[in-house]
Amino acid sequence: MSSATLELSPDLAKAMLSYLLALADDEMLLGHRDAEWTGLGPILEEDIAFSSMAQDELGHARIWYQLRQSLGAEDPDRQAFLRDAPDWRNARLLELERGDYAVSLVRQYLVDLAEQVRLRALLGCPWVPLAEAAAKLLQEEKYHLLHGHAYLGRLSASSDLARARLQAALDLLWPYALGLWEAPEGEAALVAAGLLPGSAELAPLWHEAVQLRFGEAGLRLPQAAEPVHGGRRGEHGPELTALLAAMQGLYRSDPGAEW
Repeated sequence: MSSATLELSPDLAKAMLSYLLALADDEMLLGHRDAEWTGLGPILEEDIAFSSMAQDELGHARIWYQLRQSLGAEDPDRQAFLRDAPDWRNARLLELERGDYAVSLVRQYLVDLAEQVRLRALLGCPWVPLAEAAAKLLQEEKYHLLHGHAYLGRLSASSDLARARLQAALDLLWPYALGLWEAPEGEAALVAAGLLPGSAELAPLWHEAVQLRFGEAGLRLPQAAEPVHGGRRGEHGPELTALLAAMQGLYRSDPGAEW
């Protein structure tokens, strides 16, 4: 069957719904955390940059939620704003508090490098809607990568203190970053059907990219860190509960409101 006419079987559609939920939830929470820098950036340029990236990430979340809607899920707003913490499938990295600027910058760059690897792999998906969505997001994510590369290099070269703060952020986030490659529910069925590569196959490509980019900035990757998993199974920390209370409060106050 050609890619132009490929339709998902009921079982594969169910697997795809689960897989896409992890992608959407990651983007939604990163967008929220980025938005928390609006008005608080260390310089005006970064205030604008993080606000812009927040808009992009929230837009990308909407694309994934809409793709789920095409498979029978609820509309994107209800998916994002009417689920409690145990129903979220994000990697734990994305729910962590904003932290200082070094934490947010390092987290953003780690996630952007992971998204580049994953989206490039999804370009080859024979289910056309997924491949087309990946192509669109990949074009926008390249600007996030340019931002992360520029500021990581600029700050690491500026002073010993700045480099030490970046290293401390990387040390803190690294176990959670490894959890980005916890396989989402449904992935195994999609891999078996030849629709996409598995997270275990993509993780080494990301690790290589991270080692190169952070190494160029004079930063070292922590050794022998245990990945923090569980997020893809709905196991989260208290940070997510607090985040959702802030993010969902207005919508939950009147879900039927017309905006």
